Amino acid sequence: MTFQNTPTTTRRHALATAAALAAATVLPGAARAQATWPSRPLKIVVGFPGGSSPDLTARLLAEPLSQALGQPVVIENRPGAGGNIAAAQVARADDDHTIGLMINGNMTIAKILNPDTTYDPIKDLTPVSLIATAPLVLSVPASVAESGAAYMAAARAAGDKWNYGTPGVGTVAHLGMELLKSRAGIAPVHVPYPGNPQVIAAIIGGQIQMSLLPPGLAMAQVRGGKLKAIGVTSAGRSSLVPDVPSLSEAGVRDFQLEIWNAVAAPNSMPKAHVNKLAALLTAIVRREDIRQKIYGQGWQVAGTGPEGLARRIKSDTAAMSEVIQRNNIRPG
Repeated sequence: MTFQNTPTTTRRHALATAAALAAATVLPGAARAQATWPSRPLKIVVGFPGGSSPDLTARLLAEPLSQALGQPVVIENRPGAGGNIAAAQVARADDDHTIGLMINGNMTIAKILNPDTTYDPIKDLTPVSLIATAPLVLSVPASVAESGAAYMAAARAAGDKWNYGTPGVGTVAHLGMELLKSRAGIAPVHVPYPGNPQVIAAIIGGQIQMSLLPPGLAMAQVRGGKLKAIGVTSAGRSSLVPDVPSLSEAGVRDFQLEIWNAVAAPNSMPKAHVNKLAALLTAIVRREDIRQKIYGQGWQVAGTGPEGLARRIKSDTAAMSEVIQRNNIRPG
């Protein structure tokens, strides 16, 4: 079979050739754009003040990330609302050069806890990398002589005559204690404080009988003889506090809770940029010098990519949502 050139086929051939030439011109440009991103300084927004744990983590990542990207990495602190002001800023960013260093609540239950929150963690933020995790330590007065199991039995017997303290309504410590109450069959009453320093003072002063504290804060007081550590909230013993038993060893079953920090981007950021950041951050936190510095700040390196962080967000959101709804918890 043979074909004859006609004005129609010639015109079609010319159009096809022009389209192919245009594609050949555009695609290398797009590839170059991906390869040269970022084209200006990258901003990491942190929802807590300078010197806070999230701020220290962000600053630890900034220099090696800057070296890897070939652009300055700038930290911007936007404290307030438990980090949600900064998270909302990241969610709204459309410049392809803004990311955030966030904690659990900003990426999981922010909207569930407070429907007035101006962003939706699931819809408006893209997971980049889970940076580090840590269990909490169930901390009690130093005068307690009982084992973990015996102390939990005493707590069950005390019912609502005992109190527990947290740095605020809706914090991980608050939701975690409510989850622990359901798992352990205890009923202490919640007493919120402005921050963990006040919680620690209340335990020492006898106003409250227990609290879930970050390991760095708790163990400093334990070593100073001011508090006693009953157990950690990880599934097993934690390398951060290897001498402290897990709460499962105290007879509390099906209970696991960790605090964590992570890097997130706005949903508007192209997937290629997200993947590039994730690969670089994973490599950075697994460097031995960075790992040791993170450990020194009281964290265990996680270093997962977007998929691993997305799984953690899904599981934590489900667990904490159930606690919020069952106890009708709303921000104070």
